[in-house]
Amino acid sequence: MSRLKIGLIAGLAFGIIDIIPMMFMDLPNRNVAMAGAFTSRFATGFLIPNTSLPFAGWITGLLVALLMSIPDAIITGAYGPILGSGAIGGIVIGFLVHRKNR
Repeated sequence: MSRLKIGLIAGLAFGIIDIIPMMFMDLPNRNVAMAGAFTSRFATGFLIPNTSLPFAGWITGLLVALLMSIPDAIITGAYGPILGSGAIGGIVIGFLVHRKNR
C-alpha cells in the first residue's frame, strides 16, 4: 500500500479517535472545536507516514505529532490533553508505519 493511502487511513483514524471524547463534552462552539481537532489530527496522521527522518519510526511520529500539536496547545491552554494525545497517537502511528515498511 502506498504511503499516501496509509497516511489517509492513519489521518482519518486518528482524527475520528481524537474527536470521539469531545462529543460528550460541554464545549462552547463544539462543532468548531471538533472540526479543528479533526483537521489537526488528520494532518498529523497523514504526515507521519509521508515524512522521512533519520530516526526510528516512533520517534519520527512523536516529533511530527508534537510539532503539529504545539500551536493548538498554546492557543487553547490545554497543554496536557493536546500534547498527550498527540504524543500517544504519533508514537503509535510512527511505530506501526515503521514496522509495516521495513
